Amino acid sequence: MIRELKTLIAVAREGTFAAAGQKIGLTQAAVSAQMQRLETELGFVLFDRTGRSARLNAMGHETLAQATELIGLYGQLGSHHAASRAAEVLHIGAIASAQRLLLAEALAAFHRQAPSCRTRVLPGVSMELLNRVDAGDIDMAVIIRPPFALQSDLRWTTLAHEPFRLLVPRRVEGDDWAALLSRHPFVRYDRSSFGGRQVDRFLRAAHVDVHDICELDELDAIVALVAKGVGMALVPQTATHRRWPASVRAIDLGRHTFYRDIGLVNRGSRPLTGPAGLLEKQICAAYEFRGTPAGTSAEGKRRKERPGPGA
Repeated sequence: MIRELKTLIAVAREGTFAAAGQKIGLTQAAVSAQMQRLETELGFVLFDRTGRSARLNAMGHETLAQATELIGLYGQLGSHHAASRAAEVLHIGAIASAQRLLLAEALAAFHRQAPSCRTRVLPGVSMELLNRVDAGDIDMAVIIRPPFALQSDLRWTTLAHEPFRLLVPRRVEGDDWAALLSRHPFVRYDRSSFGGRQVDRFLRAAHVDVHDICELDELDAIVALVAKGVGMALVPQTATHRRWPASVRAIDLGRHTFYRDIGLVNRGSRPLTGPAGLLEKQICAAYEFRGTPAGTSAEGKRRKERPGPGA
């Protein structure tokens, strides 16, 4: 709630949600979302809303005074610099495949260099985590690159360029991916995720009709279902899947290969500094050390760039 109270103070000082957002580096929508969340947690309305304007009501002014005092006390916690640093917590969002290996390596390296800092990893799908970064709920997130341009105040760093493969049970013969997809049951990558939407777009563009038998988001579970002969699947070859299980076979899509970009997103147009910057560096180093999966192009090498269309 501290973050929301600070935003409330900014709104009171600047006069509008838009002006407050510009002052503290949030979009107007993110400020509005934080204020609605604060009202929900407190159990009463803070603003009189008319059209696009919002003014503090009587309870809002009373809460503002209490918030100002509380934030002042919060800033005085700890009697020296080391204690103040110990209270710092970094909130990182991460999709499941990122948490499995590389994020753990990055966190281990980070805590060796910054033992007084704390981290909290929050799981979720890419869209949810992107919204939480935009709203200021979390400091950064490792997600799949969305199929749309990011807000100008969000910064994207590409970590990996992962090719999709057709995964089939080893006993299934043939290498014609279109024919195989048409003839066998299909284990679908959940369409609510950015990666699943890429699969759906690929199938529609290729005019391939599949027989869905199961749909889920967890990549390891998808691989396990293929290994058990339930069906076949289009999945990205992640760093943890450089070697597939012995009971499955990966078919290269050749010139039809499409990719899933994994990256780090955070608010602000400039590189992160302090502990957040150190953690960003360790996350990038973990992906760079592992390298991109076999078969990716030179574009898969880590790069920092301005927001643009998704892959």
